[in-house]
Amino acid sequence: MGLLIARDVTKCYAGHVALDRVNIAVPKGTIFGLLGPNGAGKTTLIRIINQITAPDSGEILLSGRPLMADDVYHIGYLPEERGLYKKMKVGEQAIYLSRLKGLSRQDAMQQLKKWFVKFGIEGWWDKKVEELSKGMAQKVQFIVTILHQPQLLIFDEPFSGFDPVNVSLLKEEILALKANGSTIIFSTHSMASVEELCDEIALINKARVVLAGKVDDIRRNYGDNIFEVTFHPATPDAASWLPPEYRIVASKQENGRQKINIQSFAGAEQSANHLLKLLLPHAEITAFRELIPTMNDIFIKVVKNDIQQPL
Repeated sequence: MGLLIARDVTKCYAGHVALDRVNIAVPKGTIFGLLGPNGAGKTTLIRIINQITAPDSGEILLSGRPLMADDVYHIGYLPEERGLYKKMKVGEQAIYLSRLKGLSRQDAMQQLKKWFVKFGIEGWWDKKVEELSKGMAQKVQFIVTILHQPQLLIFDEPFSGFDPVNVSLLKEEILALKANGSTIIFSTHSMASVEELCDEIALINKARVVLAGKVDDIRRNYGDNIFEVTFHPATPDAASWLPPEYRIVASKQENGRQKINIQSFAGAEQSANHLLKLLLPHAEITAFRELIPTMNDIFIKVVKNDIQQPL
């Protein structure tokens, strides 16, 4: 059972259907990718989870029960559109936001100082927010989002505006949060980050969930059973080594080696092992791997075709 469950959630605005009977289940202790093109309904669902707005029908369950008003203390939300008060001092504002989440001033001060040092922004404690770069301001909001150790964390495009070094830093912290038991909803357009971080995903398009499941399973299910083989020496006769259920779909030579893509139509689970057995008597295999589609490829394919997948 998921820590958070959306059950038949529907929301309309002035005749526009923002969410159409959406169902998702976010397993406890996982990173769950909430994906979709702009305007698909992701932000509406996030706003409902945070009780900023309410669904027209359906319900959100947290730990097996309907959301209640004080669940705001159990959820940490980092929105895509950041919102710090520009004229306040950084430390003062961080303490204020932390106290809104139920921390005492003393506890907030102690934990904030530790995190500010960890993120290398301790020298900005007494400066005004308007003096911060976008990246530094985002670090402050990330810290405030996680400081009260909520059951559920929601990150909406958390890497926006960060350089690669700070993206790496945040990814490490997100993975550390998961390792310590946090459940995370991660909304992003970066499919590379989805592959790197997410255990499961739900893809929303046109207000509906059109794809859901474990990332590894989805990538394999959308594969075309193509294997990339590199062998030595190069030869034009590789096709003659293969029975009809295998077909070479690409071939090139590099530095005396040959790299070929072979598509299997055998349909057997041990297709890879069988293929290797066929090739080994003829050449020295230096590399062998299955070509699994990226989440970016799958995202584009599903959204373009709008294929409804069962949950």
